[in-house]
Amino acid sequence: MGEVMDDGAGLRVNRRLVLPPAELVWRFSASGGPGGQHANTANTRVELAFDVAASAALGPRQRARLLDRLGPRVRVVVSDERSQARNREIALQRLAERLRDALAVERARQPTRPTEASRERRLREKRARSERKAERRAQVVEL
Repeated sequence: MGEVMDDGAGLRVNRRLVLPPAELVWRFSASGGPGGQHANTANTRVELAFDVAASAALGPRQRARLLDRLGPRVRVVVSDERSQARNREIALQRLAERLRDALAVERARQPTRPTEASRERRLREKRARSERKAERRAQVVEL
């Protein structure tokens, strides 16, 4: 999941969604921080953007869900490694992960009744808390 497909067909986000390379916008710049001449001359910082609103790869439900959760444009910036190629891989993985998480549909919670043991445990703890506070009140009166 989240890897570039071998034949240059794009970024696989999940089983149903593959983003074509034309919809991914890349920008490269010099990475900040230590690194000497290498950092000053190599454009290793990677910025990867995906326009959710204009994407032809998304279905109407997918687009609506992504717009609601991530907004019209998703952007990932990576400058973790000294290698631009490695930062590109990381950016693709992070973008796929963010999109996958945003597309995930949480199952509706099925309300259940508390078990007899959990009710007893709750009442036992409630009684103990009440007794502890009553003891504190009794001590305050004695002073």
